[in-house]
Amino acid sequence: MKLLYTIIITLITLFIITFSLVNTEPVHLEYYNFIDVTVAAYMLIFISFGIGIIFAGFMGIVERFRLSREVTKLKKQIKVLEKKIPIGNIPAVQETKTGETTGRWNS
Repeated sequence: MKLLYTIIITLITLFIITFSLVNTEPVHLEYYNFIDVTVAAYMLIFISFGIGIIFAGFMGIVERFRLSREVTKLKKQIKVLEKKIPIGNIPAVQETKTGETTGRWNS
């Protein structure tokens, strides 16, 4: 597995290097009077990709916190419901030979 990981990282590194060597043309960026810079095309793409990764990671963290709060809330709700109906007092449902069930919860 470590060998596969090393091969994948090497291929990605080679792609980044060759991509950088081919796309060296300068790109002029201007946004009103706030931004006025010239950068290489590969740098613009890599910076945009990096910002996208950071943004997606931040959104993932926010979603994880939201789900964690929901799980905590649902666990509390389960505890409250378990106190109302003790699970040990519910009779077991038995199945007959015809496939019908017998027990307390039949319709």
